[in-house]
Amino acid sequence: MSVARISRNVVKKVFAVEQAEGQGARVRRSIGSGALRNLTPFLMLDHFRDVGSGAGFPDHPHRGQATVTYMIQGSMNHEDSLGNKGSLLAGGVQWMCAGKGIIHAEMPVVGAGVPLPVGFQLWVDLPKQYKMVEPSYQDLSPEGVPVAYPEGPEGPVSVRVISGKSHGVESPVRPLGGCWYFHVKLDKKGSNIFQDIPANWTTFAYIFKGRVAVGDTPTAYESYHTIVFSNEPEATGVSITAEEDGTELILIAGEPLDQPVFQYGPFVMNTKQEVEKALIDYRSGSNGFEKAHIWKSEIGGLRD
Repeated sequence: MSVARISRNVVKKVFAVEQAEGQGARVRRSIGSGALRNLTPFLMLDHFRDVGSGAGFPDHPHRGQATVTYMIQGSMNHEDSLGNKGSLLAGGVQWMCAGKGIIHAEMPVVGAGVPLPVGFQLWVDLPKQYKMVEPSYQDLSPEGVPVAYPEGPEGPVSVRVISGKSHGVESPVRPLGGCWYFHVKLDKKGSNIFQDIPANWTTFAYIFKGRVAVGDTPTAYESYHTIVFSNEPEATGVSITAEEDGTELILIAGEPLDQPVFQYGPFVMNTKQEVEKALIDYRSGSNGFEKAHIWKSEIGGLRD
């Protein structure tokens, strides 16, 4: 017996205001801003797209969260204190679990004849039992991201499945904690997708091209807005319709965490004491931050 398709509704709309971040970079931030501070398990969403020569995100630490970087256009070099390095190309994903501690640098590739770097970074809180695990990566090349076609390969709708499941297609990424992440493309005005979402999960979308309507309501939501969806027990997913040709958005859902959040910059723990311990470990170069005072990336431009 098929399950009725009942769409969630929009309960909050937040415009992603542009702000300075990193070294000379500009991002549009919605989650993590004053207007949308708490949306468990999500801590931050940045849309970076204004990164000039020499700008980027040089050496910085993390503890207690996963950072998910997804490139839409251009490329990003990355390097960390564990010896990992490489390039994230357009369409590629880096799912980094910071765990107990890592220091890394992310520097967009900028130059004549090179596409402008555009992408997203999402911070996902780790369940408390995973806060101090060893750091790890799950990377997907552009070709490694599976794609779902709800109306067939020639249809107007496609879904790049960064994590989770969509229309019979499943990503190989296995996050620590429930998190589904989709890049939805709606080529034609009037194109529609219904995406199933697990019950009780926090769900939002960020529109970065075009406009959309949700469910049966006529309201149109514009580009650069994050829309947060309701969580009625009878709703089985989200229905999204393009109001313009060439509409694109990211649709993300996650299992809420029943735990407090204490955050000091890139350190995200469950108590004030745990954050203080993270600062002590970082300053003393211990417990995950052994290279805090001796490691400098090649790409970050901070070497003597």
